[in-house]
Amino acid sequence: MNALNVILVLGVTFLAVFFQSTLVGFRNLFGAQPDLLPSLVVYASLTTGLGLGSAVAVLGGLWFDSLSSNPLGISIFPLFIIALVIERYRGLILRDQTYAQFMIGLAASAGAPLVVLILLLNTARVPLIGWGALWQWIVVALVGGAATPLWFAFFGWWIRKLSYDTLPESIARPNREIKRGRS
Repeated sequence: MNALNVILVLGVTFLAVFFQSTLVGFRNLFGAQPDLLPSLVVYASLTTGLGLGSAVAVLGGLWFDSLSSNPLGISIFPLFIIALVIERYRGLILRDQTYAQFMIGLAASAGAPLVVLILLLNTARVPLIGWGALWQWIVVALVGGAATPLWFAFFGWWIRKLSYDTLPESIARPNREIKRGRS
């Protein structure tokens, strides 16, 4: 795990939560607020593992809940479940394929609001559920699915720009014997 990748992912998580909570143009246009946290958890879990995926889930969930009307901490559990499932099946996932990234992001972005809804139904709060909620769920899932391959491209570009290339190994073996002069 690269420290640069960790700093970039956590910084972008903070900015994504802030911007999705404050910028209302998309919400006014489509009638749904996009949620980029599940797609960020997918990226973090597929590239570095459970450590960064858990950090994005916990910190992003707390930041999101502090800026929304959700009870504090209710978004952590669904995001952490996404990180655990991806870690469990990480060896089977084609993480370099754009189609696989889209489908995993779509599933994560569709599943996280459902788990939050189930958790909210088990609390004293009464969420607004109707036909409009179905439209919002579809929009959130599609935006999250489309954002996941974009995260891979965005962070890949930043890592290539901010890190150095490794030198290729020499063709010659280090333990070979070089004979000089006449034999």
